[in-house]
Amino acid sequence: MGISGLLHLVKPEPYERIVPRIIGHPEALVFYSGLTEIASSVLLAIPRTRRIGAGLIMIILVAVFPANIQMALDGPTPGGGFFTGSSVRLWLRLPVQPLLIWWAYTFFRA
Repeated sequence: MGISGLLHLVKPEPYERIVPRIIGHPEALVFYSGLTEIASSVLLAIPRTRRIGAGLIMIILVAVFPANIQMALDGPTPGGGFFTGSSVRLWLRLPVQPLLIWWAYTFFRA
């Protein structure tokens, strides 16, 4: 989450492309979601705030799911690398999202 959040700030363009057009404001959403991802990873790393960090991660994963759907609908990005260069991988990563939410939940309930 922390690395992903940092990438949102350093190289926001790929993330801005997948913000569903109906939502709008891709620059602001990518910036603030990046900050939130960084904060959640820091909170998760500290035992006293781990539950808060895990809860925040679950919220983030649910909130960004529409962007992952948009990315799959838009199709592969030429030169997009491992995750965004293949339609199959874009669709296969959608069922991974609930698994990540479950992973965060294991920290939340602990």
